[in-house]
Amino acid sequence: MAFAGSGAGRSASFGLRAAVTHASEPPRDIAVLAAGIAHHVAPHWRKACAPVERWFAARTITPDLAEDIGSARWFRGFATMLALGAAAVLMWPSFAPLQAAPLTALDDSAQDELRVQGLRPLAFGADNGRHMIATSAVIPLAAAPERPSIELTATLGGGDSFPRMLQRAGLASTDIVRVLDLVAAQVKPGSIAAGTRFAIRLGARSSPAQPRPLEQLAFRPRFDLALDIRRSGGGLALASNAITVDSTPMRIRGIVGGSLYRSARAAGAPPSAVQDYLRTIDQHMAFEEIAPGDEFDLVYANRRASSGEQQPGDLIYAGVVRAGKPVMQLLRWGNDGAFLSPQGMSEGAQETTGAFGSPVNGHITSGYGARRHPILGYMRMHAGIDFGASWGSPIYATADGRVSFAGWHGGHGNFVRLDNGGGIGTGFGHMSRIAVSPGMAVRRGQVIGYVGSTGLSTGPHLHYEMYRGGQTVNPLSVGAITRRASVDPSQLAGFKAKLAQITAIRANTAIR
Repeated sequence: MAFAGSGAGRSASFGLRAAVTHASEPPRDIAVLAAGIAHHVAPHWRKACAPVERWFAARTITPDLAEDIGSARWFRGFATMLALGAAAVLMWPSFAPLQAAPLTALDDSAQDELRVQGLRPLAFGADNGRHMIATSAVIPLAAAPERPSIELTATLGGGDSFPRMLQRAGLASTDIVRVLDLVAAQVKPGSIAAGTRFAIRLGARSSPAQPRPLEQLAFRPRFDLALDIRRSGGGLALASNAITVDSTPMRIRGIVGGSLYRSARAAGAPPSAVQDYLRTIDQHMAFEEIAPGDEFDLVYANRRASSGEQQPGDLIYAGVVRAGKPVMQLLRWGNDGAFLSPQGMSEGAQETTGAFGSPVNGHITSGYGARRHPILGYMRMHAGIDFGASWGSPIYATADGRVSFAGWHGGHGNFVRLDNGGGIGTGFGHMSRIAVSPGMAVRRGQVIGYVGSTGLSTGPHLHYEMYRGGQTVNPLSVGAITRRASVDPSQLAGFKAKLAQITAIRANTAIR
């Protein structure tokens, strides 16, 4: 009625009449009607809400009660707090106990049914389940039946013996004696290695008081031999099976990552070969010189059985490759199994005669006595002799002794001094790395460090000193240094041929 005189009123009246006329039409018309009503009512609703919004904007009903205490604003906030607290108290829930349904009384049959269907612990007798009364169809047994055969696996432990292991497995004494006789014809029972596994099958026994007879015993006393003992015709017979073994070595090569050990293991090298490789390299080259991106190269003895098992052996070759060129090549050579490099093999092996050996595989470049110092530029006493050698070459103890000093020693750089007994001492200077520590006992020929150029030095070399009664003496004047012996040409040729054979094969393939 309020809009009768205006266009808006006529539109609203028309909208209402349309709603009455088409009330029975599909919901789409209802949505259109609702949209029309909202379009006309929304401005009036916003107009009615505006004063309320302005009132709340001009007043703070939740002020900070720590400010303006006693003011009208503070009392208004205090009243708000009381009102909210009262509302919370009025809406406090009731904690009256809930009335549960009354328990149902169970008779004896119902209790028995629940007991049967429930899970009861051993403390209550564990008498679950329905117990059926025996009838005439039940045949009582004097004893429970046994399995016709038992299969088990036994392992020979360290410090154990083959007969004791068979006895613990349950074999009869007569079967143990027979097995020992059969096995002794192929291998010595005492030579069977600890950790050998035995597959045993025991048959049915005639009475509970008798042990089970042995039906089958199969094991592998050696990597290339398998033995199988079976009962045939009332007695035990042995069948031996020789296993074909390929003994060609295996070569592994890969790129060094963050860890040399993990890189070699990831390439497929067994743990024993990797450990031998690291020990061998450490005796001839500092690990700090091997950087990520270099390549490791190792060859180890490997036995591969036709049945698929593998048995890694000793390390044969250890190398380090940088930018496609080998910087370290070590080949196991000789009866003592020592690793030699091509340079060391060419220069010759150290003689064992004399009280003192040579400290490094190199030649003398400077003698004992006064000389012009190459760095300081004036005449100065040179209290030792210098050996020219490549960086990282191993330095050996020239005689048995004990380390009296190992560390930085002024112009000597990294320096090691040995007390060799009898008032004799030896010193080794300019090392790139020290391999011993003070107080350690060393043997002649033991690696005590590596050639470097630390301290007052113009290049990699070894400064070697000898002391008698605490004073330096000329090592050559007392015949302390032995010379290098030349190598047999045939030995040198064989060494180079073997090295060429190994370095010519592809990585991760067997060689002959």
